[in-house]
Amino acid sequence: MKAAAVELGEAASSKVAHRRGMNRGASIVDFILRLVAFAGTLGSAIAMGTTDETLPFFTQFIRFKAEYNDLPTFTFFVVANSVVSAYLILSLLLSIYHIVRTGSRSSRVVLIFFDTAMLALLTAGASAASAIVYLAHKGNVRANWFAICQQFNSFCERISGSLIGSFIAMVVIILLILLSAVSISRR
Repeated sequence: MKAAAVELGEAASSKVAHRRGMNRGASIVDFILRLVAFAGTLGSAIAMGTTDETLPFFTQFIRFKAEYNDLPTFTFFVVANSVVSAYLILSLLLSIYHIVRTGSRSSRVVLIFFDTAMLALLTAGASAASAIVYLAHKGNVRANWFAICQQFNSFCERISGSLIGSFIAMVVIILLILLSAVSISRR
């Protein structure tokens, strides 16, 4: 009887160690994904915030200028990406805490809540900016809005590139939410 009890205790402790290792691995993946999302949002905010192009009209004294802050949608995009970047940097501290203490559950629930809120903010900014980028590329004949990307090519390339980084960050944040939910459900 004693031998069977010792073997059962060893099996239970090996299961706990295996589960702890799995949770630590998930926490490390969480940390890396947060760094990737931070790079995407920060890169998008910088790319959009530094976008401008000037074209001469008839002479060098008359110029047309396109800047990101000409449109409030692009300003919202920069602010949304900046807020999400700041949040992701701050959440790295909690991610490090999860690597050290794998059994914490309430802080993961807090992360899911704030990750979801930041996902909503990032989605709102990126989708609003996407609509304007589409109009810049295609225009709208019925509304008499002409496509400006034929003239402001560099401007349009940069604003389109900044959208790519933001959409990549959205996918990564969705993965973060799913990873946190799986980590909570395992306990």
